[in-house]
Parts: sequence; C-alpha cells; structure tokens
Amino acid sequence: MAIDTEAIKEHVRGILVALGDDPEREGLKETPERVAKMYEEVFEGMNYTNHEIAQMFDKTFDQDLELSGKSDDMVYVRDIEIFSYCEHHMALMYDMKVSVAYIPNGKVIGLSKIARIADMAAKRLQLQERIGSDIAEIMAEVTGSDSIAVKIEGCHSCMTARGIKKTAAKTLTTTFTGRFKTDASLQMRVMMQ
Repeated sequence: MAIDTEAIKEHVRGILVALGDDPEREGLKETPERVAKMYEEVFEGMNYTNHEIAQMFDKTFDQDLELSGKSDDMVYVRDIEIFSYCEHHMALMYDMKVSVAYIPNGKVIGLSKIARIADMAAKRLQLQERIGSDIAEIMAEVTGSDSIAVKIEGCHSCMTARGIKKTAAKTLTTTFTGRFKTDASLQMRVMMQ
C-alpha cells in the first residue's frame, strides 16, 4: 500500500479552508505539499506488514556464546527513542522510549536492527500498546525466540496538549511473551532497568 500524497495535499488544503484560512496566502501556499511529504516519512511503516518489516531487518548471526533459551541470559536494548501518532486523534506521541529484551534461541539480531524495528513499528497510526505487540511479533519472527519483552514509556499530546491537559502525564506499557510472561524475575529485570 503506497501513501497517496496527492490525496493528502487535496485534503490538507480542504482542512485549511475548513479552519477559515486561505490556502493561497504566503505562509500556507506550500503547506499541503510539506504535510504530504512529512506524512510519507512519519507514516512509512503503514506501507509494510509486520512480516515485511521482519524480512527487511532479518540480519541475524548464529549464536556463538553460551546463551540459550534455557538460561536467564538475555539481550536487552533500552531507551530507543521513537515517536508515533495516536490513531484516535492523529496527535503526536512523543518523548517515547522503547526497551526491548529477548532470550536468544540459537541466533542473535544485530543491535541496530532492534532500533530500526521499533522505529518502523511506530511509523503508523498507532496505539502505544500495539507498538509493543508489533515490535514483539517482529522480533519473534526475526530471532526465532518466543521470549520477548517490550517496555514503552511516552507522552501523548492528545492528553498533554488538549482535553485534560496533564502535561506531566506519561504512559507506560509492557508486552511480555514466552518466559517473560510467566517468569516474574525476568519481568522484574526488565522493569527495573
């Protein structure tokens, strides 16, 4: 599915008119084009399924360490900065930090690929909870591990800049699969980092 930039331009122009402004005035003349270009970038993930994202970032290495799915050893990358847009208000979700952990099962993924997966999963109209489950699903496919943990903390402008206007509010979500779902000590290791 490709993003229809021509339709975006047309609709942004209509929104400017609906707001009572003149889309032909100097400051707004190129706004529809700028918004369309921005949407192409910030919603890039909408062009791909989770499976296609997994295929894009499927760069793994045979595990040559003494890590195994039977141990408590894990790979944990934390504080990956992302942003997304809430599907309810199309409002920015910002200051988001994602932490991803997995218990290797015969292979490990390149660390930068974990950040790329998180970034691409966020580049959709999303819910914070779904970003976590999308990342976990993609990580499971790429690594072959059924034990994935994703922790996300972020601010939502639909809550901080409008409505209730609670500027200090942060949302924390977790997604646990496999051993992370059943082993409280593994959950605690993720949550305490």
